[in-house]
Amino acid sequence: MGMRTTIIMLAAAFATPAQAASLDGSALVWPWALPFTGLLLTIAAGPTLFAGLWHAHYGKIAALWAALAFVPIVLIYGIATAMEALTHALLGEFLSFIVVLFALYTVAGGIVVTGSLRGTPLVNTAMLAFGACIASIVGTTGAAMILIRPVIRANAERKHRAHVIVFFIILVANVGGALTPLGDPPLFIGFLRGVDFFWPARHLWLQTAIVVVLVLAIFLVVDASLQRGEPTRATETGTEPLRVRGVVNLALIVLVICATLLSAAWKPGVSFSLVGTKLELQNLARDGALIVIALFSLWLTPEEHRAANGFTWEPIAEVAKLFAAIFVAITPVLAMLQAGHRGPFAALLTAVTMNDGQPHQVAYFWLSGILSAFLDNAPTYLVFFELAGGNAAELMGPLAGTLAAISMGAVYMGALSYIGNAPNFMIYAIAEERGIRMPSFLAYFAWASLILLPLFLLLTFLPIAPMFPD
Repeated sequence: MGMRTTIIMLAAAFATPAQAASLDGSALVWPWALPFTGLLLTIAAGPTLFAGLWHAHYGKIAALWAALAFVPIVLIYGIATAMEALTHALLGEFLSFIVVLFALYTVAGGIVVTGSLRGTPLVNTAMLAFGACIASIVGTTGAAMILIRPVIRANAERKHRAHVIVFFIILVANVGGALTPLGDPPLFIGFLRGVDFFWPARHLWLQTAIVVVLVLAIFLVVDASLQRGEPTRATETGTEPLRVRGVVNLALIVLVICATLLSAAWKPGVSFSLVGTKLELQNLARDGALIVIALFSLWLTPEEHRAANGFTWEPIAEVAKLFAAIFVAITPVLAMLQAGHRGPFAALLTAVTMNDGQPHQVAYFWLSGILSAFLDNAPTYLVFFELAGGNAAELMGPLAGTLAAISMGAVYMGALSYIGNAPNFMIYAIAEERGIRMPSFLAYFAWASLILLPLFLLLTFLPIAPMFPD
């Protein structure tokens, strides 16, 4: 279920400027955005409001929204333009994104942490800190898959457990992934758009460290307070030592990182063209290498390891189906954004632009963040990336503060709701399955807001660590 939100992230990544180039965004009107908006809202609300129908027919529902966006493009601009846009999205962008996600999901799914831990405040804080640290390496979904069950087992005898999962979602499934493109879907979208692999780590490490440390401190106080009101256990339960099984997958994760880095550094200048889409050799080589790495993980990892993690292929299938619909529906939206002040989204552009014409970084942070919480952070990142000009070189240079604002807004505030980022709902579902009564959608939003919004306000105006570095 949690993966359904990942899909959104995917969609965003692959509806590129070239997709929308044949569409004159200044000639379009805002109703062209309705299929994209409807699709996102359906993905967000479907599992809650009509769960049975959604689980049985989500692919068909998503395809219907995609058709509502794509068919008018065919009718108005012609089949040639439509097919060129579709080919570019599928082969030029979607292929790379889904392969990276598939590789990380497969490899991380083979790592199993077992053993006996007692969920004391210090142990819980240490596990959350560890999860936040590895989230930028194995991805937020990978880190969540590796650690959520050990965390639940460690707190099995605690009376109060839901708060541990809430903080787990905030730190491990969101904020911890802010430092690399492998960490969180929006940042990989930026990587595909030309943002340097190490740019987030160089520019966001201090802000991310501040948020992580402060949230951990809040958690330690909350967890210690709740534990004092719980009955003391007479005996320790469980003596199994901590073990990590499937360690070969740790080496394979290193290979995933190396393949991604090499594809950014190696520029052989060899490319192929298919229906107007340019396919570069380094990207094809990277995708092929990642598929081989994932296959090696399946071959080298005993099946019982994946079974212990509750591993299934359904989330990836869901990602692929929903993403295919999203990238189609977002095409006219991108065209309208690229039209700038000539397009129907001129008011939004004005809201994030100061009187002197420079980007309003605080507005970019809060608008991209709040929308990420309810529309998923990946497509929201893409929308604001395009709104800021879509030029990676410029956004990493003179507009670095704007890119930082968009990146932090999308990643950090994805923690504000169960649908803000891919792993959030997955963690919720696993916790409920294990007998932990989790907060409702609105209750979770209230708790996450109470924890995070004051920290975001603090960082926005903190003089010793400016939220938006130059």
